[in-house]
Amino acid sequence: MFRMATVLSASAFVVLMGGTAHAALTADQVWQSWKDAGALVGLTVSAATENKSGTALTLNGVSIAPAGKTGLTISDMVLTEDADGSVTIKPGAAIGVDLTGEGTTGAVKVTHDGLQLKAREGEGGALVYDYAATALTVTYDAGYPGAPALDGTAGKPASSKGSVGFTGLSGSYTDTPGTNRSFGLDIKAAKLDYDVTTDDPGLPMKTSSVSKTVDVAMAFKVAMPATVSLMQLDSSANFGKALQEGMSLTVTTKQGTSVGSATHEDALFPYQMTINAGAGDATGVFNKDEFSIKSTGEGLNLDLTSTSLPAPLKIKAGPVVLGLTSPVMSGDVAADYGLVLKLSQVTVNDEAWAMFDPGKALKRDPADVAIDVSGKAKLDLVALMAAEESGAVPPTPAPETLDIKEMTLKIAGAAFAGTGAFTFDNTSGVPMPLGEANVSLTGGNALIDGLIATGVVTKDDAMGVRMMMGAFMTAGAEPDSLTSKIEAKAGGEIYVNGQRVQ
Repeated sequence: MFRMATVLSASAFVVLMGGTAHAALTADQVWQSWKDAGALVGLTVSAATENKSGTALTLNGVSIAPAGKTGLTISDMVLTEDADGSVTIKPGAAIGVDLTGEGTTGAVKVTHDGLQLKAREGEGGALVYDYAATALTVTYDAGYPGAPALDGTAGKPASSKGSVGFTGLSGSYTDTPGTNRSFGLDIKAAKLDYDVTTDDPGLPMKTSSVSKTVDVAMAFKVAMPATVSLMQLDSSANFGKALQEGMSLTVTTKQGTSVGSATHEDALFPYQMTINAGAGDATGVFNKDEFSIKSTGEGLNLDLTSTSLPAPLKIKAGPVVLGLTSPVMSGDVAADYGLVLKLSQVTVNDEAWAMFDPGKALKRDPADVAIDVSGKAKLDLVALMAAEESGAVPPTPAPETLDIKEMTLKIAGAAFAGTGAFTFDNTSGVPMPLGEANVSLTGGNALIDGLIATGVVTKDDAMGVRMMMGAFMTAGAEPDSLTSKIEAKAGGEIYVNGQRVQ
């Protein structure tokens, strides 16, 4: 909804803070490095006036923008050469981006309390910028074309405004030269505040949300081969070349507790919501070998009220674990893939239960979900991108193994569990599984009885489910328990409890 050329020009300020450090930096060297780097990515870096007095270079009316367009502006900036060979940079109070143009209006503004940067030499010829501020806030207020009205007439202007604020901000930005140019950004903050409102009269819909998170720490590391620039990553061929030559991204985050609230206004489902989330952390990796995401959280409490609901909804959840791993360009050798999802001790308040189960026919035990599967497969995401661009037939992913370490679901007194291991024959072009899985179900009939009592399912529907359970499962050692052994054999044959079904 915002004018991307303008926003990207502002974001590119981080990229400009690069180059090779010298034993003793000068203010002129730092300023010139920004202008040189800007030219490489199509940006003009300029100042209305430049004044060098002793060890201080004062800039007024600093602009970073694409040619002929508005971009990031800084009212003034002072670069001072320090005795230790570093350069201290103090930006002025007025920092912002004009969003007006191409159907949008508005601006982005940065306000700060004591923002200061220090450019210095790092290891391996790196240029390092250390920064700190007592407080720093980014606010925006933008208008853009809204959604068309239901009668097809042009929509009324929509708006979005908000702020992201850091308290106790510190960190560093590092640019290290080499065959693979390496960028690193570390951010720490005692508190992160978020406040956003959007309003689109054409839908009609209005949403506002606020949150506060403490003890925030984030680290981003990017490696780019010298043979490819960011501006060239516009095709699968260039993207694949960059990956093969060392492009990579690593992200780590950690945070303390968060509290937030949201209000949503529309004709169908208006609501008010509050969220309290425990501490958590996450990591992400992307390179030619793997794409992976791993995160953990200590749980959350969510309260939601709405005029569309007869009672408030209160959800509590214990620790949460999420992990996802996939090959990127596996080539002829299969690589690891996997999924881990664990959500424990999920409960819902009695008032919400009573909306569909006032007679307490169902057990209200906490719910648990656990999935842990992994294996090896041949997969080329770049080749899939290329096929989409050209319209060619995409290559078929080829799984070689699948290990079901855990697959459990506990809800309303019933419990399902499964484990298994499979290999795959890909010679026919379609993966054919070979192996077996063992599953068990306890409390299934009691759950069906409860669902019938609540009216969620009919007796006829339940009869069909019970017949299927009886056909493919056998009675276990405990009351209301069932087990099943599923085997996949050569030729695509499937056996359940020794009986061939395909």
